[in-house]
Amino acid sequence: MIRNYFKIAWRNLLKNKGFTAINIIGLSLGIGCFIMISMFVIDELSYDRYHENADRIYRIDSDIIFGGTEMSMAVSSDPMGETLKNDYPEVEEYVRFYASQGSKLIKKGNEYINESAVAHADSTLFNVFTLPAIIGDTSTALNEPNTVVISETAAKRYFGSAELAMGEMLETDDNDKTLYKVTAVIEDMPQNSQFNFDFFFSMANVDYTFGNFLSHNFHTYVLLKEGADYKAFNKNFVKVIDKYLLPQAAQFMQIKSMEEFEESGNKLEYSLFPFTDIHLHSSRGMELGANGNIQYVIIFSAAALFILLIACINFMNLTTARSSGRAKEVGIRKVLGTEKKSLIWQFLTESILIAILALFISLLFVWLSLGWFNTISGKEMLISSLLNPRFLIFIVLLPFVVGTLAGIYPAFFLSSFRPITVLKGKMSTGHKKNTLRNVLVVFQFATSIILIVGTIVIYKQLNHIQNSNLGFNKEQVLVVSNSGIPGETRQTLKNDIDQLTEVKSASFAGYLPVASSSRNDTTFSTETVMTEANGFNMQYWRIDYNYLETIGMEMKEGRNFSREFGSDSTAIILNETAVKLSGLKEPIGKKIYSTDQNNNPIVHTIIGVVKNFNYASLRKNVGALSFKLGNNSWETAYRFQTNDISGLLATIKNKYKAAAPGMPFKYEFLDEAFDDMYRQERRVGTVALAFALLAIVIACLGLFGLATYIAEQRTKEIGIRKVLGASVTNIVRMLSTDFVKLVMLAFVIATPIAWWFMNKWLQDFAYRIELNWWIFAVTGFVALIIALLTLSFQAIRAAIANPVDSLKTE
Repeated sequence: MIRNYFKIAWRNLLKNKGFTAINIIGLSLGIGCFIMISMFVIDELSYDRYHENADRIYRIDSDIIFGGTEMSMAVSSDPMGETLKNDYPEVEEYVRFYASQGSKLIKKGNEYINESAVAHADSTLFNVFTLPAIIGDTSTALNEPNTVVISETAAKRYFGSAELAMGEMLETDDNDKTLYKVTAVIEDMPQNSQFNFDFFFSMANVDYTFGNFLSHNFHTYVLLKEGADYKAFNKNFVKVIDKYLLPQAAQFMQIKSMEEFEESGNKLEYSLFPFTDIHLHSSRGMELGANGNIQYVIIFSAAALFILLIACINFMNLTTARSSGRAKEVGIRKVLGTEKKSLIWQFLTESILIAILALFISLLFVWLSLGWFNTISGKEMLISSLLNPRFLIFIVLLPFVVGTLAGIYPAFFLSSFRPITVLKGKMSTGHKKNTLRNVLVVFQFATSIILIVGTIVIYKQLNHIQNSNLGFNKEQVLVVSNSGIPGETRQTLKNDIDQLTEVKSASFAGYLPVASSSRNDTTFSTETVMTEANGFNMQYWRIDYNYLETIGMEMKEGRNFSREFGSDSTAIILNETAVKLSGLKEPIGKKIYSTDQNNNPIVHTIIGVVKNFNYASLRKNVGALSFKLGNNSWETAYRFQTNDISGLLATIKNKYKAAAPGMPFKYEFLDEAFDDMYRQERRVGTVALAFALLAIVIACLGLFGLATYIAEQRTKEIGIRKVLGASVTNIVRMLSTDFVKLVMLAFVIATPIAWWFMNKWLQDFAYRIELNWWIFAVTGFVALIIALLTLSFQAIRAAIANPVDSLKTE
């Protein structure tokens, strides 16, 4: 019986090639989009799940408010992990990463390679995380100083293989050419990892003063024992603060208790954050990598589902549009004794067969599009992942689910025809059937309008970011890394390049107004004795005399650092937010205080106030910041003015290579570094645009199907109207009016939904656009024009048809 169903279905599909092609194209696009987005969503949800104890690993996070400055950080103090393990039996193990150095120069032959996937780690690393070793004993690999564990890729890059790397030495360009012994080689970490290091250096080699509970520079993870409740455990941090942090804080500021501290509007909290939730639910400062966003996963999941539903709706509309063509077939088969359930199975078989054919085409579509999708989404997904047993089952079941979903309504609709009525040539769809089809069309266009609005808002917000007054000039600034170049050579090299005609100014710029740059927070007070009332926290950047000019910042009052003033070694420049936090009404000439490592007061005289500038993402308001004269020569910024950028870049590169043979020439343009902060939003915008266009295309196919259906139902009416003198324009207007009403209804429904979603998305930005009415008006107009263009073909075709052909049987 089933074989017979498929045979009849196949013949029917071949008989109606045009209808079959449109149906298959619509479904294949919908299924293809659904598969690709499903791959993206599954990849996002799978982050860090490969660790054996992933569900028991937690990161220690810090939340601090002091003096009006709020900091939510993914780091904690260096003794915190060990303290928790010693004081609380629920903690089985801990491990710390020290990754603030950013990168290391590692020697290969006579050249140095700038490696960014580096970190110092405790020897307990492999007790917490699952990082299988290819060779070497990971249980002791990082116990000693000057040891390093590397990935298989790093081993091949430097030594040719994991086996050849074992026991060999790696030379780094720090601490007088430190040599590290390779004590183990581990498998490459999966791409879906929160951190993805190629080099784990021994924590014993970190140049750091350990034991300070008040300095937060370490990513610390703890492994809780089975059954431990991390939410209940978080209450223990209050005791840790009272026992360890307050005594250290009391050494440099008058603070008696946390209650007194909090009464002044301050806060100090620590908490455990589930390791497997970090990628999608954490956006703190000093994250180890660029995280995802659960909102985008939800949005993409909804988009995938809606696009698939739009494709299924197309099938319904196109199938019912052909109902009059198959009515007599149904009538004859019923007269010959075919039961209704057999007809239902027959029509469901046809829809499933179309879905199977669409699946094969959609897999081809995915294979051809996956490279593009990886590029815009920042993923490394492979088509072979579809062969994963779980995904393979999903793929196999998909056409049966889609086929049933798309075909269930047409199957019941076609099988319900009365044989006597249809054999007489009379068909009536009924009000309920028209209502359902109208609802489906409204759903299609409402979804499409929401996607279009989302795309417009995302691109408009990104354009707003690009053109906002940032408080500095990011255009035509080249930033070059000075790693591996001796201090005196750096100064000589900077001065030499500064003499080039194209270079307008040069400055050591280790601190830059982009999120990836170095950061340093320091606590200040307006009195020599710091209290919770007069203390405040702010960024503390060391700059040279030319920094403000090179980066293009403006002074609000006072002056910049100058070589003419020897006293500038104790001077400080604040931004407007810092002045506001300090409470100083006339700041120029006033003094503020910080402390050195021995808690002795350091006096700073305010000589200037720089206008606020966005030194981090525009998602946040400008924080407090200060400038001091000092060494930040690990990077140099050159402001230039030339149309021959490649020529200037080649000249600078040659000078760097001559000054530091064997060292890599690493550079970036400041505007590109700024744009990188919004890479995720650009990717989302591109993906949203692509899927919005596909949704419109698929929806138009459905609209075409419904227009075909209506034209078929009103063929004789159109013929009579033409005989009575109706013009082509009148008939096109008559056929289009109902559809225009549907599109307008879709617009009315979609507008508040789109406004709510995009308004919620914009809340993440401190500097954001307004959701103007014209965004929605333009979207509705575009949707209407697209609908009219789709309808016009079928409407005009019906209007110009010869009325004799439709009336000759009467």
